[in-house]
Amino acid sequence: MRGDSRRDDPRERILRDQTRRHFFRDCGLGLGATALASLLAADGVARAAEGADRDRTPIAPPSGHRPGRDPLTPRPGHFPARAKHVIYLFMAGGPSQLELFDFKPQLQAYSGQPIPDSFVKGRRFAFMDTFTRQRPKLMGTTRRFARHGESGAWVSELLPHLAGVVDDLAFVKSAATDVFNHAPAKLFMNTGTVQFGRPSMGSWITYGIGSESSSLPGFVVLQSGPRGPRGGAVNWSSGFLPSAYQGVPLRAGSEPILNLSTPEGISADGQHRTIETIAALNRTHLAATADPEIETRINAYEVAFRMQTSAPELIDLASESRATLDLYGVEPGKPGFATNCLLARRLIERGVRFVQLYHTEWDHHGGPGQTLGPDLDKVCRDIDRPCAALVHDLKARGLLEDTLVVWGGEFGRTPMGEIRESVGRNHHIDAMTVWMAGGGIRSGITLGETDEFGFSPTADRVHVHDLQATILQLLGLEHTRLTYRFQGRDFRLTDVGGQVVTKLLA
Repeated sequence: MRGDSRRDDPRERILRDQTRRHFFRDCGLGLGATALASLLAADGVARAAEGADRDRTPIAPPSGHRPGRDPLTPRPGHFPARAKHVIYLFMAGGPSQLELFDFKPQLQAYSGQPIPDSFVKGRRFAFMDTFTRQRPKLMGTTRRFARHGESGAWVSELLPHLAGVVDDLAFVKSAATDVFNHAPAKLFMNTGTVQFGRPSMGSWITYGIGSESSSLPGFVVLQSGPRGPRGGAVNWSSGFLPSAYQGVPLRAGSEPILNLSTPEGISADGQHRTIETIAALNRTHLAATADPEIETRINAYEVAFRMQTSAPELIDLASESRATLDLYGVEPGKPGFATNCLLARRLIERGVRFVQLYHTEWDHHGGPGQTLGPDLDKVCRDIDRPCAALVHDLKARGLLEDTLVVWGGEFGRTPMGEIRESVGRNHHIDAMTVWMAGGGIRSGITLGETDEFGFSPTADRVHVHDLQATILQLLGLEHTRLTYRFQGRDFRLTDVGGQVVTKLLA
């Protein structure tokens, strides 16, 4: 009898239904999985939504979104926006700023000497054993640096194409984080916390201002490199926000989203009538329960139906000129970071709000496949031309003005060498370099300085939460006001921190 009473308890039904939805959503399978999860959960959600309201109560986004509307309907923010779209180029693994952007003559001069204790005393590093074998020594770079553009920005020989667009960029050399291991550091950069189940930046943004695309998801994820980023789908999850706001990964190839094609024997007219009937039933449930997941279910069916046409058209690059393909370094039919950069431009042209590109293998400790020599050379060749091309192409098309481009990883690298099969660099939370362009950012500037060895910021330290607050600001969102009540607490992307970096704003 006790087991039967638990089965009939509305709270138990809520938990089972939410678990079904979260399982499919966190698998990162996109719109098809969202729709399937919603169908599996339908009975429980409809019966138990009244109880669920006690645990999951949204605070209205800036425009006061109302039940019954498409959750991705575009809406104004708290104040006029400078940017309409974001393209976030995430270099997964932690790029070495000391090989790319942060030139340190003193580090070169003292290379091979032990770092003074005052720098490392009380500090924590990801792989402490490599520093306890012997006192860590400073390590200069073998890469040549030069100043470029009218701004005189320092860029190494590894990024010759990017060096050609530095006057359109704003470099932040004093960015810092709190987390020194890959998966939690990626989670912190994307969600503002190391705890699972929180919404990602793209989810917060589409929750706040929706999307201008009616035929594509508002938040799209593109991946390249030999594997996906550590942590996987939690980096683009909608967390406790309605799952309409989660990131949707697009796969390479002719079928960008699984299970999107119409099954054989089903006509377009018949499919349309089916979707309309299901939508009518869902709207009846929505009117009775006001459960935001029912809105997600309605939207998932409708967007998936429209994407049967829009998604194949998106990835078909036949309309792009040979000059454009060459600019990015795209090889037709070959997926990769270059193709994803071109797709990112095409996505924001079609109104998608937030596009995030992950490119892996920036983890250069000095082990096999992680050298600061050939392995760093390769990953820089992967991204150099496409990143520069994206900035150039957006600017030439008049899109850079309202598109914010962000480049960076989850942390930086130590100025001390880490001894493995060869010498590399350890994870470093105190200093990393991020660059931004377009969307209301001042161009041709370098913000922040680090000490003579590149260990810590000495001016204009910019914390991860400050970067997040600034990105929201450019999109017309006040980061302390974009909140969502969950389990009795108002949550936000920047947690309890974050200051807008006004020096970055044009």
